[in-house]
Amino acid sequence: MTTVELPPDPDLDEPLGEVSEPQRKRPWQQWALGAFIVVPFAALIAAVPLLWDRGLGWRDVVIAVAMYAITGHGVTVGFHRHFTHRSFRARRWVQMVLAICGSMAIQGPVIQWVADHRRHHRFSDRDGDPHSPWRYGRSLAALAKGFVYSHVGWLFEWEQTSQAKYAPDLYGDKTMRRVSELFPLWVTVSMLLPPLVGGLWSWSWQGAWWAFFWGSLVRVGLLYHVTFSINSVCHVSGSRPYRTKDRSGNVWWLAALSMGESWHNFHHAEPTSARHGVGRLQLDTSAIVIRQLERCRLVWDVRWPDLAMRTRRRAVTPRGASA
Repeated sequence: MTTVELPPDPDLDEPLGEVSEPQRKRPWQQWALGAFIVVPFAALIAAVPLLWDRGLGWRDVVIAVAMYAITGHGVTVGFHRHFTHRSFRARRWVQMVLAICGSMAIQGPVIQWVADHRRHHRFSDRDGDPHSPWRYGRSLAALAKGFVYSHVGWLFEWEQTSQAKYAPDLYGDKTMRRVSELFPLWVTVSMLLPPLVGGLWSWSWQGAWWAFFWGSLVRVGLLYHVTFSINSVCHVSGSRPYRTKDRSGNVWWLAALSMGESWHNFHHAEPTSARHGVGRLQLDTSAIVIRQLERCRLVWDVRWPDLAMRTRRRAVTPRGASA
């Protein structure tokens, strides 16, 4: 078999720390996960012929885009930059809103999401990383298998990251535990809110159906695969202007849909930074949201990257170049 071998990376050969004590999923969780992966993806596939045949009404666009932005930023600003990396501090009610909005993206309860992502950063692209595309090796066949695993396969593992070990701050917070335990409620709200709005807006069952299709199914499916691409695409491709101990890269064409998360190389260089897109024209709507919250004094102690930080983390600093 023809293989494409990559040069060794000393950053991936460091001694490993202790891997977490696993927790196991229940069978109904696997079935539910499968349904929420397959059905929205099928809706995405069906969207093209439906769009071609029917056209996409402006009401459907407004509902779908609004839900995508609300739930997507709930993940990027809330789950990721606040709860996982503590890029800023926030008022208690703001934390609750971010946790609920992120939960409505249907990517798992907030504490489990945070535990998985912290474990990813601790072992990024090494043994212990829950979703590295390099887990099977560096040959072309191994990378193809690893890419599929990192994109979606890892979600179906029976063993889960220990919440108590990797997210003890959230696990010990009774209110946050309650928000996490109410995940089925947030899923229900996420799926039924678009048809409710669409039905009342159009005052018709047809309007409710199309709002459910575009604002619930297609929206969830698209956000799933954009988020999954940060684990897969951004760890096998993209530019690497900053030093990291893994293979994270900046992927420009995912920036808008990922709300700035695809500037992944700088994120892994400075995980606590509130802004990931630090270069000129690097769109990062999550950082824009955080900036507006800061101006409203709803968040504070925001960890904005400065020039010294960027210069220190650069892999190579060509004359006259900027990050």
